[in-house]
Parts: sequence; structure tokens; C-alpha cells
Amino acid sequence: MPSIRTALGPARATAPASRTQTGRDLVVDLVRVGCMFAVVAVHLLMMGISIGEDGIGVVNPLTSLGWFAQGTWFGQVMPLFFVVGGFASLTSWRSLRRRGGDAGEYIRARVLRLVRPTVALYAFLAMALWLATAAGVPGDLLKVIAGGAGVQLWFLAAYLICQTMVPVMARLHEAAPLRTVAALVASAVVVDALRLGLERNPWGFDSNPIGLLNLVFVWGLLQQLGFFYAEGFFDRFARWKLVAGALACYLLMVPLTQGGLYPVDMLTNQNPPMVPLVLVGLAHVMLLKAAYPLLQRVVEREWIQRIMFLVGSRAMTIYLWHLPLIIAMFGLALALRVPFPDPASTAWWLSRPAFYVAAWALVLLVSTPLVRLELASTALAPGASRPAMWRISLATLLAIIPPFVVMRSALDTWNATWGLVLLVFAVGLVGGKRAERSQ
Repeated sequence: MPSIRTALGPARATAPASRTQTGRDLVVDLVRVGCMFAVVAVHLLMMGISIGEDGIGVVNPLTSLGWFAQGTWFGQVMPLFFVVGGFASLTSWRSLRRRGGDAGEYIRARVLRLVRPTVALYAFLAMALWLATAAGVPGDLLKVIAGGAGVQLWFLAAYLICQTMVPVMARLHEAAPLRTVAALVASAVVVDALRLGLERNPWGFDSNPIGLLNLVFVWGLLQQLGFFYAEGFFDRFARWKLVAGALACYLLMVPLTQGGLYPVDMLTNQNPPMVPLVLVGLAHVMLLKAAYPLLQRVVEREWIQRIMFLVGSRAMTIYLWHLPLIIAMFGLALALRVPFPDPASTAWWLSRPAFYVAAWALVLLVSTPLVRLELASTALAPGASRPAMWRISLATLLAIIPPFVVMRSALDTWNATWGLVLLVFAVGLVGGKRAERSQ
């Protein structure tokens, strides 16, 4: 089957200088870690604690910033995260195939890698919420705390769906890369058209469930862009063309958002995902390639690589735990009667760097023992047979359901509890004794 290189012409003859001898792209690692720093920063800034006569309140200070909605065109990093995830996925899938592996082996490994760290989080949240309920914490406050602690879980559902698609989408990419992208684009546009067309229906019909199809088409399309990145497609273009392409994406977003068709805020466009996120992701990856020589020099610094390894080696654990730990940090500060400036005030902004450093210190501390779940091998014991495909498929479905429900209805005590049961069952379906570290 022809690759993108044979379909679209030869790629640049020399590999990017930032690739190691093993083929690993350190710039991609830098981007992934940078996205993690950005996610933690945004979530921290979205939590403003106010203390008044009515008690403790939680507000989002970012919404008071007039430029915030437009700023998300640059600061919404999840599309880029799916792009670099696609790069890593295609690389891993092809490496597995060269070793004689198949789709079942790939999906099983992804389920274990993503779900085992999540089991620990669900166990903690279920226990904490039941204890808080027994201690008489007011229901309204507990609802806010639980909802905030589970905001990030949507990603697990979306990413698991995309990872399950990798073997099929990689084959489609090898056979017909442009037609595959065109089909995903068309599907995403159709889903958005149906969703937006039904939003103003006179029957009160909820169109959001239709938009959930774009978990496959929008996030899958961004993952597909990562396949192109992995094969050097964007290396074919001069820097000025990449910048011009990114600018064209942003210019196209102006009529899409200013005309009222889509929200200007790209965070609002996230769940369910909508087409403008594809333009954001495409613009980001082109700007990434335009800045590649600069980023290459950055990753050559030893201290940068140490940070990349520290954060990158436990990225999933950090992502899952950062919000509960930020909430716990604020709770401790309240218990210690630390002064809380009015959200969005000058004093509030000046205090954010200290909270950000404290949040990262707490996250790194807690993730140190927990990262073992993320790094644990997915290999079976010598002589053990791989679980049947039906077990792998069922485990994947069971793993998607709990974070999907949280994405749709927010975390609470009950779905943390039954979600934990499903996740444990999913791991049990595809688990086994680990004999060696997987690649």
C-alpha cells in the first residue's frame, strides 16, 4: 500500500535534526509536556475562590477577561495534544506490526496503559466522596467539588475511542490518506450541521447527543493529522507557507464564529467537539513546524530534557490527578485561613504564580508513587496467550463508559463508585501477570 510519501511526492530527504537515533522526536515530547503545563495553568486559573456572607463560592475569573474567548484560539491545546498523540500512535502501531503484533495486542496495551492509573483515581474519589457524605458535607458544596474533580475525565473517553481506531485508521491512511481525511472532514461538518440545525427546533429536541459523533470525527481527524506529521508531510513546506497556512485557518474561523454559527470560545466547542477545533489544531501544528528549528535548539538543553522526562514519563498520572489535587490544595489553604483575594483582582493575579508552583510540587509529590501504575508493563507472562478479541473489545467499552458518563453529567458519588467497578473489571478482562517491560 502506498504511504503518504508515495501518494503526495517525496518528503524532505533528511530527517529532522531533533530526532534521536531511535527515531524519537524530542520536539514532540516537548510539545506534549508544554501542553501539560498549559492544562494545569488553565485549570488553576479557572478556579476562583470567593468568601462572603453567603459562604464559599467558586467562580471562573477567566470569563471576566474580554480577550479570553479569542485567546483560546491559541491557548486551547487539546487539539494539538491529539495531533501529537496521533504521531506517537502511528509510530507505536508500526513498531508493533514489525514485531508481529496485531490490533488486539495494540488496543489491549492502550487500555491497560490508560485505565490502570484511572482506577487509582476513581478509588480515591469514590472513597473521598462517600466519606464526605458521611461527614455531613452539604450536598451543593459536594456537588461542586466532585464536578470539579472530574472535569478532566472527558479526555479519557475521547482518547480511548481514538486509540481504538488507530489500527483501522492507520491502514486507511496508508491506502488513501487524502480521501480518509476528506471523509472525516465531511462527516464532522455533517454532524455539526445536524446538531446546529436542530438546536433551535420548536420541539425542545436535545441536539447534543448528535454532536457526540464528533468524538470520532473531530478528535479522530486531529489524530489523523498526527499521522501526516509522523510521515514528514509538514516538512515539505517552507516556513512562510506554514505561517500563511496557520493564518488562513484563523481567518476562516472569523466568519465561523463571528456570525454566531460557532462559539468564539474554543473551550465551549470542546464537549461535544466541533469543527473549529480542527482549524485550531491544524494552525497549531503548522506553527509548530514553522518554529521547529527554534524548538530543536530548546530541546538540546540538558535541563529541558530532564524536565521533559520528569513530566513526560508520568503525563497521564499528572493529568488525571492535577484537578483533585488543586481542589485539595485550595481546601487546605481555606482550612489554614490563607487570605483569598477577590477573584480576577490584581492581588488575585499576583498570587497565582505561587499557587501554580505549589500545585506542581503537590502533583509531582503525589504522582511519584502512583506513576508505577502508568509505567507498569503490559506484557503477558511467558507462555500466556493474549485475551480473546471479545474480551479486549468488552474491556474497551467498559473503560469508556465511566468517563463518558462523567463528561455528560459530571462526577458524583454514585458514578464514581460504579465507574470504579467497571474500570476494575476492564483491567481484569485484559490483564495478566507482567513478565517484562513493554515497549
